[in-house]
Amino acid sequence: MKKIPDSIRNMPKVELHQHVDGSIPPAVTWRIMKRYDLNPVDTLREMKKLLQLQPEEEGSLLAYLDKFHFPMWITQFYENIEQVSEAVLAAAAKDGVHTIELRYAPVIHVYAGLTIRQAIRSVLAGMNIAKRKHPKLKAGLVVIAMRQHGPHVAKIIAKAAISEAEYLHNRSGVVGFDIAGPEHDNPPRLFSSAYEVARRGGLGLTAHAGEDADPSYIWQAIDELGCTRIGHGCSAVHDQELMRRLAKDQILVECAPTSNYQTGAVAPGDPHPIYEFLEQGIPVSICTDNTTVSRTTHSQESALVAEKIGVSAVREIHRQAAKRTFIGATEGWKKTEK
Repeated sequence: MKKIPDSIRNMPKVELHQHVDGSIPPAVTWRIMKRYDLNPVDTLREMKKLLQLQPEEEGSLLAYLDKFHFPMWITQFYENIEQVSEAVLAAAAKDGVHTIELRYAPVIHVYAGLTIRQAIRSVLAGMNIAKRKHPKLKAGLVVIAMRQHGPHVAKIIAKAAISEAEYLHNRSGVVGFDIAGPEHDNPPRLFSSAYEVARRGGLGLTAHAGEDADPSYIWQAIDELGCTRIGHGCSAVHDQELMRRLAKDQILVECAPTSNYQTGAVAPGDPHPIYEFLEQGIPVSICTDNTTVSRTTHSQESALVAEKIGVSAVREIHRQAAKRTFIGATEGWKKTEK
């Protein structure tokens, strides 16, 4: 990667798809592990290899997901989750991000005794600490239900997410609902009841779809879940009718270029779908997915896209993405429900 120009670094950026677990700065994970004598290796340099996808590991979704193993050791406790969430937002603010939605699956953070709602509140606590230190930063949380845990658990997660909705608090809160995890044999349609709960609760709706599955999963996310945004959506380019639908309904695709190549969602040497989306009038956002696992930054992702379409076009993508954030949208919903 070439040196990132100041025009990119200083550009106000919008991040609509970044996972907490995969974005904890390695030094923060290392510090917490050392505090509890949990470090599996002797140096931070060695630890980074366990947290960051290495070049020889690229192309495998399983290898990518394996990097989430060690952060889970420390993100089972309220104080730790609060600390790492604050650190993720602080790093984003330093990189020129002015609007950010973090993704978080609370159910994988309850093994030490936290309730689902406590797990959600812990990450929001860290986000609000970061916001006090960076008052110009807009931040919200998109709560994830994991596909492999099934539709019934997803409904429980949706109800808990609503309990911490942004419109219920005078601070950052939950703004959206998402499903993630293994796509195959877990079609979106199975989670329609959970999405109906989230919709009735005023949350924005998005879904990981078409990252590791065919375009039918994206169709289901739109038609059966009511999603107005799609996470990754790489396989959409193989279905021109779907592409026309995304353009017609202005369904935004949350694109993560580096991550998509690393997981194999986009084959090496193939152009990233973001350029075809733009060509066909489909709104997009430029996202990091997981800054630590992918060894990337918000500026780096924007610079990658700018190499193809120019800095001005990237600036316009961020400007338009700011209009599609779920942050603040629930306030409008609350007024219409009165």
